[in-house]
Amino acid sequence: MVTQTAAEHELAVLIVDALNLETVDPSQIEPNAPLFGGDLGLDSIDALEIALAVSKRYGLQLRSDHPDNQRIFSSLHALSEYVERERTV
Repeated sequence: MVTQTAAEHELAVLIVDALNLETVDPSQIEPNAPLFGGDLGLDSIDALEIALAVSKRYGLQLRSDHPDNQRIFSSLHALSEYVERERTV
């Protein structure tokens, strides 16, 4: 059983919608599993799409040259923590 916080679930839904992952149930994305190179099969293009969706939804910028991108995008949990810390909306 996957346990997501409300913020993680909201972000999982955003990711699934933004990437049109029709076969993925957002509630089944493991918060600490790798977003890239794992079960979701996401790549660098998907990272750009996620960054754009997060920017639109939460009003914060995820820049491609951010030194912490590898950590920020390492898992749903890490991305959720970053969004919660940085969000302006």
